[in-house]
Amino acid sequence: MTDATDTETDEPIRVGVDVGGTFTDVALSVDDRLVTAKVPTTDEQSVGALKGIEKACKRAEIDPSDLDEFAHAMTVSVNALLERDGATTALVTTAGFRDVLEIGRQDRPNLYDLTAEKPDPLVPRRRRFELDERASADGVERPVDPGAVAELADTLSERDVDAVAVCLLHAYADPENERVAAETLRSELDVPVSASHEVLAEFREYERTATTTADAYVRPAIERYVGRLVEAADSKSIPTPWIMRANGGIADPDAVRERAVTTTLSGPAAGVVGAAATVDDAGVEGLVTFDMGGTSSDVSLVRDGDAERTTDAEIAGVPIRTPMVDVDTVGAGGGSIAWVDSGGALRVGPRSAGADPGPACYGRGGTEATVTDANVVLGYIGPETALGGEMTLDVGAAEDALADLAAAAGLEDAIEAARGVYRVANATMTRTIRSVTVERGHDPRAFALVAFGGAGPMHAASLASALGIDRVVVPRPSGVLSAFGLLAADESHDAVRTVGADLVGAEPDRLDAVYEDLVSEVLSDASDPAAATVERAADCRYAGQSFELTVPVEEAFDATALRRRFEAAHERAYGYAMDEGIEVVNLRATATVEGTEPVVRHDGDGGTSLGSRVAHFPETGARETAVYDRDRLAPGTTIAGPAILEQAESTTVLPPAWNGDTLEDGTLVMTRQGERNGGGGRRADGTAAGIEGDLDR
Repeated sequence: MTDATDTETDEPIRVGVDVGGTFTDVALSVDDRLVTAKVPTTDEQSVGALKGIEKACKRAEIDPSDLDEFAHAMTVSVNALLERDGATTALVTTAGFRDVLEIGRQDRPNLYDLTAEKPDPLVPRRRRFELDERASADGVERPVDPGAVAELADTLSERDVDAVAVCLLHAYADPENERVAAETLRSELDVPVSASHEVLAEFREYERTATTTADAYVRPAIERYVGRLVEAADSKSIPTPWIMRANGGIADPDAVRERAVTTTLSGPAAGVVGAAATVDDAGVEGLVTFDMGGTSSDVSLVRDGDAERTTDAEIAGVPIRTPMVDVDTVGAGGGSIAWVDSGGALRVGPRSAGADPGPACYGRGGTEATVTDANVVLGYIGPETALGGEMTLDVGAAEDALADLAAAAGLEDAIEAARGVYRVANATMTRTIRSVTVERGHDPRAFALVAFGGAGPMHAASLASALGIDRVVVPRPSGVLSAFGLLAADESHDAVRTVGADLVGAEPDRLDAVYEDLVSEVLSDASDPAAATVERAADCRYAGQSFELTVPVEEAFDATALRRRFEAAHERAYGYAMDEGIEVVNLRATATVEGTEPVVRHDGDGGTSLGSRVAHFPETGARETAVYDRDRLAPGTTIAGPAILEQAESTTVLPPAWNGDTLEDGTLVMTRQGERNGGGGRRADGTAAGIEGDLDR
């Protein structure tokens, strides 16, 4: 082992750990080296996280105690929402508003499905309680009685609730009644209490109530998990972990415990941050990020170098209104199980084999065919491939599983079944990419596709062909890009306040005063306020619209400048602008402490050939296909498809009629033959290599 003082540079030694549904990924930056590792996800996620760190440190020949920084993304909160196994939660609300969670909105998943059922609310009616109080948007009309709140606390104690959500009417405008209720409950109960004015000080009663309830629902699990992780790290002299939030920024454990709902989709957010950090979008309209892991696939957009964000998301039927990277998720991953429906059609997912037993080819007792098994049978993953650098494959078990599926589906053999699984999975993922491009008015042909995750680079070229995309970019750490994104993430804190003002009649002094409060709030959360930069924004809409667009605001409120920005944003999003009045609905502030993107050296020596094997392609059928060690590809190398490029954490499939070019930092740019006009990436010195850059250097 080496001591941290013996390293060649003064750069801190940093580690990022991302917990997925099947694997836990690790990216370790030491000197200018990037060391990666992949281990199976454990039931107690912190155990797998520490195992992954130890594995990466062993490869890097350092001790875990040498680490200077530790960033982490996990699935604890989203799993609790998806599986409905969060805390036994109570909701305290204004008299007459007990059923807001149940009523929700009139939207239905399918407009013409008369039998559509809404998911059950996180809090059943028997655990929803009312307080006799009242506030309007103009202030408190009837104060809350602290004695009544104390009596309610006795009732909640008798019900053995694990968490309480408090959401009183119009608390976003005047939180006094809600503050009294929350503080009284906190003094009387030994359970977490989430108050809406602290979680989401924003109008829309249903969304505010649902988000606050979700925060309370996942908070005990987050507190337990983060507490165990901090203790485990401390026992091995590893730095305190900073946690990735859904907004793409990291925060210290205390901030995460207080706003547990902000950790939903933290892993997918880290992947998009990693894609934005490693790939430049010069020369194209933007990047479509495609992250295919073991359980699901996540799709998002990066435009002008920044991840697209939203404050209007839904997870498992629950509205989550906190700022987050705009990610669409579909249950199609490497571990997704293939099956035949009642009509005889072949289907894939959303049920997953997970890490244990996993796909049949893992040799751990799985017998159902998965996407990974199909890739093995098609020859994309070879019998000698060691997943994660060490897991050997049972090809016979994969063939047996696909043969059973073929019999059930009436297909000829295992090869035919594997082709079907591959096509069905690709069709599912293609629809998801269309949902974030075509359905939002974007032409996918104007974008580059960035593929990552353990399975993403195997499917990316086929997806690109179906969508008319000519360039696929595969970052060097593609198999662990979410973990790598943690190394590049900034510290970030958000705050919002509803103001509801007409832009023409808005009082600049009033809005500036609100901004002053918001800025003070986000700076108080920052680890180093002096190093933080603050961005102001406003949610605006045309009068009569029911949705808003977020646009930046200068330090001093300027109505004319804000109108120009809103009209430009509206035209970009919807293709038109109008000569109508504009409403300022919410004000926002974000404090950012900028992180340092790791600069990683790529030392490909050109000794790349690993022989060949037969692989089956939709375009040409079975082909003898060259296999390469991607980590050893020298910069400037061009490979003509068909070819398979293997790494410890992922495999890239280069189909016929595609070329692959290696950039200075090891990024692979795949282009359709006749379309080789460049690819994005970063050179070894950390500068951007644009999509239009010369690849023949």
